[in-house]
Amino acid sequence: MDLTINSTKTLHNGVEMPRFGLGVYKMTDKEVAVEAMLAAIDAGYRAIDTAAVYQNENEVGEALRSSRVKREELFITSKVWNTDQGYDNTLRAFEASLERLGFDYLDLYLTHWAIPDTYEETYRAIQRLYDEKLVRSIGVSNHQQHHLEKILAKANTKPMVNQIELHPQLTQEPLREFCAENEIAVTSWSPLARGRLLEDPVLAKIGEAHGKSIAQVVIRWHLQSDLIVIPKSVTPSRIVENADVYDFVLSAEEMKMIDELNQDWRAGTHPDQITV
Repeated sequence: MDLTINSTKTLHNGVEMPRFGLGVYKMTDKEVAVEAMLAAIDAGYRAIDTAAVYQNENEVGEALRSSRVKREELFITSKVWNTDQGYDNTLRAFEASLERLGFDYLDLYLTHWAIPDTYEETYRAIQRLYDEKLVRSIGVSNHQQHHLEKILAKANTKPMVNQIELHPQLTQEPLREFCAENEIAVTSWSPLARGRLLEDPVLAKIGEAHGKSIAQVVIRWHLQSDLIVIPKSVTPSRIVENADVYDFVLSAEEMKMIDELNQDWRAGTHPDQITV
C-alpha cells in the first residue's frame, strides 16, 4: 500500500475518510487549541476528531475558518456524549454540536460510548441524521463486538466506523476482524498509549533502523495495519513530526514484532465498565 498524508479509506457508503488526522482530546485552552489545529492543517492534516465532551468544537470551527482550506476539503468527526444519549437527546445534541462548530453538516458522527440502556436508540437517531443528509457518514466509538451485533441486528444503515482504543499494547485483533467482516472501518484512539510506548526497546530498535522516532514507528504501524489513526499533540513541531511517516516502510517482520507487544493493556476505561 503506497501511503501518503492524503491517503483515504473508502467507507462502505463510498465516502473517503482520511487515514490520518488530528485528535483534539484535552485541548481546552482556546488559543493553544486553535494554534494546534492550524499547525496541523498547515502540515497537511485533513481530518480533525472532536467530541461534545472535549469542549472545543467552537475552536475546531474557528481554526477551519482561519485556515486557507475549504470546509469540503476537511473531514470533521464529532460524538454524542453519554449524558446526551437516547433518541431525542441525540438529535438535540447533534444540533448543538453543529451550532458550536458553525457548520451545516458533519463528515462523521459517532456514539461516544455504548451506554447500556441508550446506545441502540442513540444509534437510531444517528441513522436519522444520516438519512436527512446532515452527516456524510455515521458510526460508533468504544463498542465491543456484542454492542455491534445488537446494532447490526436492527440497523437500516450499519456503522461505517468504530473508533476504539488501539495501540501496540492493545491490538484488539478479534474486534478488528469482526469489524472487517462487517465493513466497519476502525479508528485508533490513544494510538501511542498515552506515551507508555515511548521507552519500549523493541520500538526503539525499529526506530533506529529507519532513523525515526518511536512515535513515528507506531503511527506507521497503525497505517500499515489498515487502521485510521488520530494522534494528539498541541505542540506544532510534534504535530509535524507525527505526520512525517510516509518516507519509510515497516517490514513484515517488524510489523509482527510490534503486533507481539500486545498485553491487552488499556489507558482508558473498558467499554463494558462505562457508566453515565
